[in-house]
Amino acid sequence: MASILESVNQRTQLVGQNRLELLLFKLNGRQRFGINVFKVKEVLQCPPLTKLPKLSSYIRGIAQIRGQTLSVIDLSAATGGKPILDVSDCFIIISEYNRSVQGFLVKSVERIINTNWEDIMPPPNGTGKTSYLTAVTEIEGELVEILDVEKILDEISPVKTDLSEAAQEQLTIDKDKSYHIMVIDDSSVARKQIIRSLESLGLQIDTAKDGREALNMLLRFAEDQENLADEIPLIISDIEMPEMDGYTLTSEIRANPKLKDIKVVLHTSLSGVFNQAMVEKVGADDFIAKFNPDELATKVNKHLCIDV
Repeated sequence: MASILESVNQRTQLVGQNRLELLLFKLNGRQRFGINVFKVKEVLQCPPLTKLPKLSSYIRGIAQIRGQTLSVIDLSAATGGKPILDVSDCFIIISEYNRSVQGFLVKSVERIINTNWEDIMPPPNGTGKTSYLTAVTEIEGELVEILDVEKILDEISPVKTDLSEAAQEQLTIDKDKSYHIMVIDDSSVARKQIIRSLESLGLQIDTAKDGREALNMLLRFAEDQENLADEIPLIISDIEMPEMDGYTLTSEIRANPKLKDIKVVLHTSLSGVFNQAMVEKVGADDFIAKFNPDELATKVNKHLCIDV
């Protein structure tokens, strides 16, 4: 386990090369799952858990870890499986998503593997709205599932998407212009959260579920355009996505004469370890940590109202 922890701490340099490392783990059964190492803060043996009343049934308890109180989520139960019964020999993956730190209870932790985003594929068609998959890949002839953690967290503690009155009063966007933007995220829940937060801005919004799909859409839109930024001035993109990540997508946009003037705001759940140097390297215009509707709307307003 010590070697895994060392790897988690040291191997975060692949981002921006359309590569990633996955920490493999299991819940109940033989199915392997993966979580991006960049999201992992620590892996440790499950400590004693304190049960509190009125918590979600998916939260097994509260743990005190290095002076911090964390909710520990039974990842098997939260994804529709059987609860993990005996936690004495289980592990907790401590991760950071959407400005919060939480622990995921898993049965076992295996190892870290190095792969390409090109080898991470969207879930198969027909998985349905109840699926908790955001991507799949194949490792050693076996399917590895990558969970939609944002969906899991939103079901346990729904994210607020309404803008505050104070934020709405600060908006200067001309709603009559009906600006056309694109939202790119592999999580259907995240896409819906963004759209709900921006509804009051009167935007026309296209969506894509990964960088490859978004780039293909942009190239189609650009066929009859000298400068697509006149039609689509702004995109909001997640970073971690199947087939093509947000960094690579941004680089592709900047390298294409017809796309290069589109403003790119990277919208990421990597709030605590965000790589500002990489954002500047690929030419993104801005970034924002998920998920704060006021901040998101303010950023969109800023980049669409350049002269204000």
